[in-house]
Amino acid sequence: MKLLDFLKTIFRRHIIILIHGLENKPPRELLKTWCVRAINEGLERIGKAGKSFSFELVYWADLFYERPQDPAITDEGDPYFLDDPYVPGEKVNSSAKKKVIQKKALDFLEKQLDDIFFDEKKGIKAEKISEYLVQKLFRDLDVYYHKNCVVPAYAAMNAKNKLRKRLADVLKKHRRKKIMLIAHSMGTIIAYDVLSHTAMDVTVDTFITIGSPLGLPLIMKKIFDERGIPFKKGVKTPVPENISKQWLNFSDLSDPVAMNYNLADDYGVNSRGVGPIDFIVENDYVYNKKRNHHKLYGYLRAKEVSEAIGNFIEN
Repeated sequence: MKLLDFLKTIFRRHIIILIHGLENKPPRELLKTWCVRAINEGLERIGKAGKSFSFELVYWADLFYERPQDPAITDEGDPYFLDDPYVPGEKVNSSAKKKVIQKKALDFLEKQLDDIFFDEKKGIKAEKISEYLVQKLFRDLDVYYHKNCVVPAYAAMNAKNKLRKRLADVLKKHRRKKIMLIAHSMGTIIAYDVLSHTAMDVTVDTFITIGSPLGLPLIMKKIFDERGIPFKKGVKTPVPENISKQWLNFSDLSDPVAMNYNLADDYGVNSRGVGPIDFIVENDYVYNKKRNHHKLYGYLRAKEVSEAIGNFIEN
């Protein structure tokens, strides 16, 4: 980086803050490097290569895992084997017809889930089933909602409070800057909770959610429960007041975590008129011929996400 660009980055009044999602991750600095590489790859695709920006990663895998994933491990059976490193994107295309079919299927599934979840007789059973699935399929999310941190050094700390504090401290450190907060997967839940409860006095210019489960009834109910508001059908979940300009939500229709891709249906606008704006994107992450529609790097270089990041950097 040239000296002038370096100085501009140091004194820049904009910053991109990113919080990662579920499961173990590579070491903090490597994950940060790969995230920045994915962002730059996306910017290059839209003709904005070489744009400098300040970036900070909020890393929390060390609270739940004793060691990070290790790129040097070749044994796929090792629990610390890294099976999803950063790799440049491949050209992938989904037909328009397939997307229409997927949207119809997901919309139908959302309606069925809502009907079950809000049914007075079936709702309690549906919530118990949802909690069971979280425990079995999403270990990190179960720890976040119900337990202390897993790693012995932090075992006395409530996981939810510790994770929220990590993100809140970073937001408060940069409170005088124009902030773009990007959250992926479970990180979108942490980010939403922090903006709603822990860092309400920090203004976020642009909130970006990618691969988010925030539209799932179980997650929305937990948001309502923490606010002490009855969770009823037709009542939209509140949007944090400190999102000042926009909330952009990006989903790949084949991403199982973001199966309820349309957050605008479930979240109302705040007093500034900001509510989620939903975009369907192509997550192009492929490694060893396996497609991962939920992967962070694929989302960060998606065309629509890159355009949002490029516009933020330039304005």
